[in-house]
Amino acid sequence: MQIKLEHVTANYKIGPLLKPRVLDDVSLTLNPGRITAVVGSTGAGKSSLLKVCNGLLIPSEGHVTIGSKEINSKTSKQSLKTIRKHIGMVFQFPESQLFAETVGEDIAFGPLNFGTDQRRAEQLARKALQQVGLDESILSKSPFSLSGGQKRRVAIAGVLASEPEVILLDEPTAGLDPAGRKELLTLLKRWHDEEGKTILFVTHDMESTARFAEDVIVMENGSVVYHDAVRPLFENTRQLKEWQLDLPEARRFQLGFEAQSGIHLPHVCLTEKELMDALIEVGCV
Repeated sequence: MQIKLEHVTANYKIGPLLKPRVLDDVSLTLNPGRITAVVGSTGAGKSSLLKVCNGLLIPSEGHVTIGSKEINSKTSKQSLKTIRKHIGMVFQFPESQLFAETVGEDIAFGPLNFGTDQRRAEQLARKALQQVGLDESILSKSPFSLSGGQKRRVAIAGVLASEPEVILLDEPTAGLDPAGRKELLTLLKRWHDEEGKTILFVTHDMESTARFAEDVIVMENGSVVYHDAVRPLFENTRQLKEWQLDLPEARRFQLGFEAQSGIHLPHVCLTEKELMDALIEVGCV
């Protein structure tokens, strides 16, 4: 399922408060079946980009095409519900949105809401729980009795249970330690690899971007200033500095090594393994 934005401008309004042009004439096409990170400074429009992709934020100008469906200023609520069946959204700190008496009920809520019968919804709940690395034994437990990490996985399972074609995640690793971030993103990548689905995730963590994303979108003042593969992004350190984006640890080490030794490694290194392989290739290990 392809997602395409064409000249999308959107305003964010809560009651009397209006923030104009949180998205400003955005045009892009998301590659199906890819993992794409959305990065940029605070207020750049990252979360707004996710929301406009599933109709939580409606374009004031332009339109979003999702498969054969279109989201524009005239799209009906029924059409939006149909679209959201295929576009799963995981908000920041999703564990705060858990509400049911049991884990099983919480995860099954999405499929039931989209018209799935009870038996099938329970089957989907068990499958989703396995996909996020949790045991079926917790299905009958209260979600509020779980650890913070387990709660987050249950919340993500609730989105996966509806079998979306695309999953949107707003800062999925916020508040987690490095080990927790790696574990959660590894689970999501496994889901992506097994199901062949599209993942779009907002993050401030360039380490996660380098390790898990295939493509990256850089946003600035509501506009897209970069949309391409991950590796070329980390070649231009001057541009990264202008966009206030950090370097992953392996790339930072590489640049320091090259500056001190005068030896240039054969390619941009984004992980420790890539760095070690490159050092071996030039005979430095």
